[in-house]
This record gives sequence, structure tokens and C-alpha cells, in this order.
Amino acid sequence: MTDNVPEYTVTELAGKVKKTVEDAFGYVRVRGELGRVTKAGSGHIYLDLKDDRAVLSSVIWKGSASRMKIAPEQGMEVVATGRMTTFPGQSRYQLVIDTLEPAGAGALMALLEARKKALAAEGLFDEAKKKPLPFLPDVIGVVTSPSGAVIRDILHRLRDRFPTHVLVWPTLVQGETAAPKIIAGIEGFNRLPADGPVPRPDVLIVARGGGSLEDLWCFNDEGVVRAAAASQIPLISAVGHETDTTLIDFAAARRAPTPTAAAEMAVPVRLELLQETGARSARLSQAMLRLSERRQLALTAAVRGLGRPEGLLEPAEQRLDRAAERLGSGLRRVLDAASVRFGAARGGMTPARVRQRVEMASQQLSASAVRVEQAPARLVDRAAEQFAARRLPLGALRQRFDQQAALLATRGRLLESYSHKSVLARGFALVLGADGSVVRRASDVTFGMTARLQFTDGERAIQFGEEQEPDPSLKRPPKKKAKPTPKTKNQGGLFD
Repeated sequence: MTDNVPEYTVTELAGKVKKTVEDAFGYVRVRGELGRVTKAGSGHIYLDLKDDRAVLSSVIWKGSASRMKIAPEQGMEVVATGRMTTFPGQSRYQLVIDTLEPAGAGALMALLEARKKALAAEGLFDEAKKKPLPFLPDVIGVVTSPSGAVIRDILHRLRDRFPTHVLVWPTLVQGETAAPKIIAGIEGFNRLPADGPVPRPDVLIVARGGGSLEDLWCFNDEGVVRAAAASQIPLISAVGHETDTTLIDFAAARRAPTPTAAAEMAVPVRLELLQETGARSARLSQAMLRLSERRQLALTAAVRGLGRPEGLLEPAEQRLDRAAERLGSGLRRVLDAASVRFGAARGGMTPARVRQRVEMASQQLSASAVRVEQAPARLVDRAAEQFAARRLPLGALRQRFDQQAALLATRGRLLESYSHKSVLARGFALVLGADGSVVRRASDVTFGMTARLQFTDGERAIQFGEEQEPDPSLKRPPKKKAKPTPKTKNQGGLFD
């Protein structure tokens, strides 16, 4: 019976199964929930479609993935359109997806709401973390499509309000690959150095025109939201129309209803600034004029209180004039009195009177010279007389000298008896320390101390040893009281 059954190789059977599956399911639409989603380095996306009882392995080739409106994410409910095929290398079947759409707006909204709650819980939407917009930015960076109407509307509005330098970071604003490019634009502007060749923007605008929820889905991407929240440059979100809301709106510093409104938020109106500046300048001029008038009035009032300057100088000028008049008359009176005295003196100075005065002065000078010549001789005579009166006889002088010599000899013997040398001659010695001071007590001596013993005929060095008990047999007898030495009467004389 088995002879009629055709025999296949493994490859032939796998090929027939593949052809059968592809012929039977060449075009299918499958609804399910996305499970595992993996994007390979080649650009292909591998994912699972599942429901509560089965799992269908699926793949989106690179070309189809670039045309997707939304990026597939785990947990999203979708409708996939494609064809069934097999993978002989692993003996399994899979769905090759050509298009992938959300299973209704409700599925996307549910996913959007869940993501919004998760990001809000992390604090990415906190108002306190949002940076204020600069009043008048020098450079504005715009992340948008360079070929759309959005960038033209922004540039036109900026030109009308306040012409400003604009840098455009071109990017896709729709599709699966748009989110990474938007992230690159935001982060790229933030990485520009402040003093680099390309100026760093003072404010960023992320803009796109209106569209469906699927068209704007890239602005709900978690990476885009995190990049907007982390931007160090204040960011304005201008995605869609006024009724369109994306998650980047909550993370941005400001949300604009349209791209044109974002340009209005970024810069003030130049004409309004000029009018405001003119008005303030006029108010400042008026205020300065009023201040000047008040100061002038105050100065005038102060001048009235001070009086006329001439009133301060006129009395002094009058006093100066009167003093000048008195000075002239006073000089004349002094000159007249001096002339009178000079005339009187001149009348008494005759030649005879002058000769008389000269002769009198010459006589006085001669008398003084005689007295000066006689003065030394008189002094010598007076001194000789005084010396003769006080001079002693020669015998009395010799007697006085003998008395003083005897007194000096007596005192010399007394001094010799008191000297320590006479004590040394009787067998005693003088203990001298290393510094030459006299050692008087045993308590001043320490073990190993060096000293010198001075005898009557010289000195010897010694070193003290340990302390020993004194020998009782060597105790000295009590010292006898010395008789008082009779005092020698001072006879007085030359040596007292």
C-alpha cells in the first residue's frame, strides 16, 4: 500500500508546505495584541501577534518598516495585513506584515494615556523643572521638516515680528523613523558649545503641521518626550493644530497651538518694542525736565536766603579803603617825626663834640690796659701771703707723717690676720666649684661633681663620690669664742 505514496526529501516537503501555505494565505488581515517586539540591526522588525489562546510569529521587512505610520510597541492592539509563509530552517510558519495599523483610535488612546501616566509619575511634566523663555533670543533653533509649510510660516512670522537668526535641524516628522531623528535634533542643538563656530540657540521650536493621531504618533514617543524634558535650552512644542495634543506638549517649556503661535512666543514685536522704548524715553525726558525745574526752584529759593554777593564784599571794600587812607597819613606822620629826630641829632653832632668823645674813650681804654697789666702780679702776691699764713713748721709735718705710717702698718697686720690665706697656712683648704664659686655646704655637693681644693701652696682637682656616714670619733671639739680684737684708734691724718 505504501508503494503508491510519493516519497519526498525534507527540503522538497518543506517547499511544498511553504507553497501551500502561501497559496492558501497569500493575503490576510490579522487582529491581535503585540507581544515581543525586536528591531534587528538590519532594520527588520520581529514581533509576536497574540490573543488569549495563540501566538503568531511575525516579521516586518526593512522596506515596509520605514513606511509604517506608527512604530510597533508591546501591548498595542493592531490590525496587521500581510501574507503567511514558512521558515524551513526552523520548521515554523510566520506572518510577513506589509502594513500595521492600530485597532481603532481607542487602542492608541489607551496606550497614550498609560504612557502619559508613567512619564508623569517620573516627574517629566513638573512645571517647576521647566525653563523660562528668554525675552529676546539672538538665535532660534527649529526642529522640523525643511520642505514643509511649517518652516515657511515660522520664518515669515519671525520676519514680521522681530527678524532673528534661525537654525533649522532637518528631520522627518512622521513615520516610524521620525522619532530618532527628532531626538537627534533636540540633543544636537543642546550639544553645541556656547562659543563654537555654530551659534548655540537660545530657544528651540519643535514643529509639525496637523494630522491624524497616527501621523503625530512620533511625538508621543517616549524617547522624544525624555529628550524634550532634558533639554537645557527652553523648548516650545508646536505640533499639530490647537486641538491636537501630544506628550511632547507636556514635557516642553511652553506649548504653542500652532507653529505660527510658537514664533510669536519666541520673540516680541519689534514695532511694539520701539513704541514702548519711545514712550519710556519721553516719560524719562519729562521726568528729568520736572526734576530740573524743581531743582531750579530750590536753588532760587536758596539764593534769596543767602542774599546778594555784593552785600558781602562791599563792607570789606570800604574797610580796605579807609585803612589805605589811614596808612598814607600815618606814614607821613612817622616820616615827619623821624625827620625831626634826625635834625635834632644832626645838630648835636659837631666835629669838636666828636673829638671830645673820642679822647674820653681813649683815656678809659688806657686806664683799663694798665689795670690788666698789674692784675697778675697782685694775684701772685695775694696767694703768697695766704700760703705763708697757712704753712706748717717742718717738725710738725714730719711728726704727722710718722703717725700716719704707724697707723697704716697696724691696719695692714689686721687685714692679713683676716685673710683666708692665713687660715690655709694653718692646714685648712678652700673648696672651689667648676665655675670658681666657693662650696660652703655639703648639701651643695652631688655625686660625681668635680671641684678644686685650694691649699696655701697650690690647687688640686678632686671628684666627689658617694655620701658616707661621718665617723663619730672625728667630731670636732666646740669652737672657743675668740677674744675680741682691740680696735685701733684712728688718729686721723693724711690717710683717713
